[in-house]
Amino acid sequence: PPFASRRGGRAFSAARMAGAAAAVEDAGMDEVQKRLMFDDECILVDEQDNVVGHESKYNCHLMEKIESENLLHRAFSVFLFNSKYELLLQQRSATKVTFPLVWTNTCCSHPLYRESELIQENYLGVRNAAQRKLLDELGIPAEDVPVDQFTPLGRMLYKAPSDGKWGEHELDYLLFIVRDVKVVPNPDEVADVKYVSREQLKELIRKADAGEEGLKLSPWFRLVVDNFLMGWWDHVEKGTLNEAVDMETIHKLK
Repeated sequence: PPFASRRGGRAFSAARMAGAAAAVEDAGMDEVQKRLMFDDECILVDEQDNVVGHESKYNCHLMEKIESENLLHRAFSVFLFNSKYELLLQQRSATKVTFPLVWTNTCCSHPLYRESELIQENYLGVRNAAQRKLLDELGIPAEDVPVDQFTPLGRMLYKAPSDGKWGEHELDYLLFIVRDVKVVPNPDEVADVKYVSREQLKELIRKADAGEEGLKLSPWFRLVVDNFLMGWWDHVEKGTLNEAVDMETIHKLK
């Protein structure tokens, strides 16, 4: 199976790790983020979402690598609504390497290059990854977010620099789920959380656009808001999410 072969093997991983050590120190990364950047292997895909290999989270988020090697990795963005149809937002922690202290949708991360998260059938690999990260980031147990309750609505491809060094180039699965959950944020990952109504989200966007309160939104969240979210929110409230599903198209957004 594809997940069994590692690009370059462990020796290459060790060399890569050693060679990047100085850069990590310069970046001022905390220990948790450092471990994730080197231990986590993202799934590399082409623009049609075919798996073409794997690479460390570190390399996948270096703008130099993204630009020079056109590294594109698979990602997901979860939009979790409660039974009042309010959307759970998170503010990324100050220690995040990319987009620290930026507000975004409920949970955003990557399926990893491992058997359980490479399963293509019914997008199960991505759903498994989403369930894992909701626990990691927000303390939401797996039984509160069963994988069969996630509705993959669409996919988008985008590129976004975070600062001069780091950025994103992702093929992002957009997953919706309506569940009442208990949230216990992990401070290594999340600085703050809040549920918002449509009107509250519109006010948040207005403040971000006006530069008020230092408020910033993640570029991928903003792309979803600008292109899809309000129409999809209608389907959430009507219980007709399945009518909005389009997993054939990969939307290339800027």
